[in-house]
Amino acid sequence: MQTCQHVLFERSEMKDRHLVRKKIREHIADKAKLPILIFPEGTCINNTSVMMFKKGSFEVGGTIYPVAIKYDPRFGDAFWNSTKHSMLTYVFNIMTSWALVCNVWYLPPMVKEEEEDAVHFANRVKAVIAAQGGMTVLPWDGGLKRKTVKESFKEEQQKKYCQIA
Repeated sequence: MQTCQHVLFERSEMKDRHLVRKKIREHIADKAKLPILIFPEGTCINNTSVMMFKKGSFEVGGTIYPVAIKYDPRFGDAFWNSTKHSMLTYVFNIMTSWALVCNVWYLPPMVKEEEEDAVHFANRVKAVIAAQGGMTVLPWDGGLKRKTVKESFKEEQQKKYCQIA
């Protein structure tokens, strides 16, 4: 990992967040270095949606080169539902799949607009990626796949749904 210049951090540690932001800015400023690959969702989900992007990737400046990635599940499903399958079962399923087919789209570069904050910029990039991959945009983060949804959030969504009719 050191040969590839990975930037590792603990998301819950505030000091790490500041250090990562500094390292990314330094990396961006050095034109001799390759672009950084960041997965701003922070997790993978079931190949149907794009979840909330973490804003930190969009606060550091620089040009974003969005990439939409979507697996084609016809020959094998790359999605690991860790609540249903162990790591061993998942690895067995991947290794015995006929093939893993992945569509990758390299989208036009995007830059934060002057009046735009990091959250709006992240949402704009997320919308472009979701549209290209034919996926749904979700306003919440990947933590929900490991936690139960709060009743207040369910009620809020139910109220919104009732207003549609």
